[in-house]
Amino acid sequence: MMAARTHNVAVIGYGLSAKVFHVPLIEAVPELKLHSIVQRHPQPENDASKDHPNTKIYHAAEEMVQDGSVDVVVITTPPPTHFDLAKLALENGKHVIVEKPFVPTSKEAHQLINLAKQKTRLLTVYHNRRWDSDFLTLYHLLRTNTLGRITEFASHFDRHKPSLAGAKAWKSRPEPGGGAIYDLGTHLIDQCVLLFGLPKRITTFLGSQRQGDHAGYEDSCTVLLHYEGGMLATLKVAVVSPETKQLRFWVRGERGSWKKYHGDPQEGHLAEGKGPDDAGFGVEPEDWAGTLTTTADNDNGTLTSRPHPTLKPPPTYKSFYTQFVHALSSAEQDDVPVKPRDAAVVIRLVELARKSSEEGRTVD
Repeated sequence: MMAARTHNVAVIGYGLSAKVFHVPLIEAVPELKLHSIVQRHPQPENDASKDHPNTKIYHAAEEMVQDGSVDVVVITTPPPTHFDLAKLALENGKHVIVEKPFVPTSKEAHQLINLAKQKTRLLTVYHNRRWDSDFLTLYHLLRTNTLGRITEFASHFDRHKPSLAGAKAWKSRPEPGGGAIYDLGTHLIDQCVLLFGLPKRITTFLGSQRQGDHAGYEDSCTVLLHYEGGMLATLKVAVVSPETKQLRFWVRGERGSWKKYHGDPQEGHLAEGKGPDDAGFGVEPEDWAGTLTTTADNDNGTLTSRPHPTLKPPPTYKSFYTQFVHALSSAEQDDVPVKPRDAAVVIRLVELARKSSEEGRTVD
């Protein structure tokens, strides 16, 4: 039996995204090797060469893509750089993984999709929240029709961070690919479209909840997706939410509802230094279970509520990379963990959401 091929991976950028969401997962997959990191300006407290002494360090992406031993490039830099870096990597024959948001515009997204096809290279986008255990618990409830016909779907990423000092990263700035809707909003949109498909209309409110915002930061958003048949999806990102436990999902249907607080624990575990193969990784405390309320099959429709356990063992973000390895082996674009055309749809919906907010109306 032939040994599995090892694919050399280069990571562009060495911030939170690279250090928490990508490098630990790459290192956990036997078929992948962290070959190189591109870090333009190392600092004493943030130096990739010190953290990874056996990894090749480049200070320019243009130099790294000339390295013929690099197979895969992972782009973790801020969104305004995604298009140019992905284009550069594809033109130099590399397979490409782009951190979400894919790119600032749907036009750029389709240009990259076409380029990847021309170069016969794989292209995918890191929508890792598809592997959140609470989301996949909900996915199972919907596929088994436990809640019946859905009338309302609410999905939140709320935090209580009212200080304006927290609004200065790209995640809040009104720049191409910036603002709450491109940051956490793209996760919420991606999950909703995966569950329910494309909406018929969209109504959006973008802005800032923080006091004293004179720079136009967009730290919050509310997106209403109107579906055929009357279902309404409410997707919300908030930074002023003084709650001891934050609402994550609230889904209501004719036969029942499911309400879930708290976010998936994987991000926290990765930030603590836990790896995806460590015991307890991604496992929620039992008291984080969502509440499932269902109606009895009788005339009066008696309601019963009970905790509904989150999936165990939990899926993990490592699944993204193991599925990408499968795509590398098959050389089939449709085998990538997130199809780039799906990510392009998310960006198009963001564009429509911005139009709705700017024009103060619902758009088709």
